[in-house]
Amino acid sequence: MFESLGDRLQAAVSKIRGYGKITEDNISEMTREIRLALLEADVNYKVVKEFINNVKEKALGEEVQRSLRPGDVFVKIVKDELTDLLGGQKEDLNIKGNPATLMLVGLQGSGKTTTIGKIANLLRKKHKKKPLLVAGDVYRPAAIEQLKQIGGQLGIEVYEEGKKDPVEIVNNAMKYAKENGYDYVLIDTAGRLHIDDNLMQELDNIKNSINPDEILLVIDSMMGQDAINVIEGFNNALPLTGVVLTKLDGDTKGGVALSVRHLTNVPIKFVGVSEKMDGLDYFDPERMAGRILGMGDIISLVEKAQEAIDEKEAEKTAKKMQSGKFDLEDFLSQMKQIKKLGPLENLLKLIPGASKLGLNNVKIDPKQMAHIEAIILSMTPKERRNPDIIKASRKTRIAKGCGLSVQEVNKLLTQFEQMKKMMKQFSKGNMKMPF
Repeated sequence: MFESLGDRLQAAVSKIRGYGKITEDNISEMTREIRLALLEADVNYKVVKEFINNVKEKALGEEVQRSLRPGDVFVKIVKDELTDLLGGQKEDLNIKGNPATLMLVGLQGSGKTTTIGKIANLLRKKHKKKPLLVAGDVYRPAAIEQLKQIGGQLGIEVYEEGKKDPVEIVNNAMKYAKENGYDYVLIDTAGRLHIDDNLMQELDNIKNSINPDEILLVIDSMMGQDAINVIEGFNNALPLTGVVLTKLDGDTKGGVALSVRHLTNVPIKFVGVSEKMDGLDYFDPERMAGRILGMGDIISLVEKAQEAIDEKEAEKTAKKMQSGKFDLEDFLSQMKQIKKLGPLENLLKLIPGASKLGLNNVKIDPKQMAHIEAIILSMTPKERRNPDIIKASRKTRIAKGCGLSVQEVNKLLTQFEQMKKMMKQFSKGNMKMPF
């Protein structure tokens, strides 16, 4: 997300880092480039104008003039202003009710039903909550069926009563949730192709009936600046507590994310980062500003690792690596844990300076990992624990077993041996890190 904008902004601020002195001329040059980058990313014109004025005013202040490294101070000013523009502070989800209630609203096609499954999944995994999904969209064909499929896929119960009155369904669902010990009730509501009085009246009736802790509006970020009108339209009728921006992993320019809070005062709470059921992240303005400016997001990387990787297993593997006893069984186990972290290219983008290292545009074919896994699984346990015994006849059998060539088996074994040698050298302190 924000790749194009990030590249443009990083190019602009990297120029000014090299200046020994900051003048009105070079500040004007930098802010002109930043202005163009923001406008091309479809950020609202008024927002861009205010942002540039704030940056200029602070950059020409005493703090920058007296600094020994004025370029770095300028970058900090840009980052702080970008953070403010994105909302300043992370807005947490209200999960304190008993049960807490979340109502998801939005236009048809925004990804509302999929998003409610993702939120339920996140609540269960990250917050150890027991969520209940409620099928309140009784108009769209197959909406109830879609929610039931998502619930089945995640192992999360879906409460539905068919095509009855949505207010009655929601009230009955609340009783059911209390009786069965659910911590969180997530209500999928009807959408329309556009905002209309009937839709708003129904949503208002549901809101008045249960007084939800959260009312989140799901917006397709590919709508661009039209999204602002949709947010304002819903917010005039319902007291929105937040926005969920979907499809930020696509070809969207991302400008709407930089305009939403400033123009509507409704915080962004989540962003959709992939189509998978774990492809939803909390929105953190400071971390996002750091990512856009190429500063990376190590905290998010660590959090993802903590969620997906078994600490005891990782410790055991580290000891094996240091002793040189790391085998293909361990390698397979590590691969499976890494896969839980999500697409590798998304993780690489969280590394500080990713764009300078050429990691922003790295494409990793998931088939390659699948091929490695297939080769290892075609080996016997004895071969995985002791790859040295794998000679010609065994290689032929392994290749046939996984449907790949002997050359690919050879390639994996060679790469594994090289990796083991590197691990040994690192553990003995004989190698310097390449940075």
